[in-house]
Amino acid sequence: MKITDIAAHGRTFSFEFFPPKTEEAQAQLDQALLELEPLRPSFVSVTYGAGGSTRERTHEVVVSILRNTSMVPMAHLTCAAHTRAELVEILTRYREAGVQNVLALRGDPPTDLDLPPGELDHATDLVELVREVGDFAVGVAAHPEGHPASTNSSDDLDCQANKLRLADFGVTQFFFRAEDYERFVNEMHARGVDAPVLPGIMPVLNLKAIERMAAMSGAAFPDEFRRELEAAEAAGGPEAVRELGIASATELCRTLLDLGAPGLHFYTLNRSLATRQIFENLGLTGTR
Repeated sequence: MKITDIAAHGRTFSFEFFPPKTEEAQAQLDQALLELEPLRPSFVSVTYGAGGSTRERTHEVVVSILRNTSMVPMAHLTCAAHTRAELVEILTRYREAGVQNVLALRGDPPTDLDLPPGELDHATDLVELVREVGDFAVGVAAHPEGHPASTNSSDDLDCQANKLRLADFGVTQFFFRAEDYERFVNEMHARGVDAPVLPGIMPVLNLKAIERMAAMSGAAFPDEFRRELEAAEAAGGPEAVRELGIASATELCRTLLDLGAPGLHFYTLNRSLATRQIFENLGLTGTR
């Protein structure tokens, strides 16, 4: 089933996973899938490693979800460090396996490997190639606070608008302030773009980990929120951080839904507890 068809019936609630590298990590992913499937997500996505480093594992996880669960999978694909022929081969395999959804990304080659830059320069080029290969629903990444590599906010918004015009929907990088999402969507509307943009949700479960991920993605980590988390950690340790992180993510989700967001996309990190708790807090458990 295509995500565009699912979204035509209302809001979507989706989960993101990454392909495991070890047997232990595979067991963790299997457990997360088992525990999250009863929430009846609209779809789930599987990430793709830089430079194709998880090429086969991503394919295996996506096809396994399609064949062995009731969930609709979306395959992430990056064009960095790939030839056009390689991308056509990957997409053809997905098409022949029955996968109907792709998240088209530019990506970056891994810095520790000597790989070519790739024959496609931008995510927009990959979107066009995906359309050529098959009848996929195509999503792209969106950056409410601006792309990390951008040096001009106006040009960045124009580029993101052009990308969304070519795609069926967008999925944002995680963020902590609902106003950043609202501003971004308004900027897209001002440029004549009405493709749905799903906000990405990353509940804070570990202070050091989220600081590292925010720095890598370019997401602003509000000072007030950081101080609250630091105080929680000092008073109650990791569990207090987790409780505050889940509570804060729940409130962010409520605000986003009140603003009219077309759904929510949860970065699960291959664990289920935080997502299940947020679903329960929002009253979504058992209603879908």
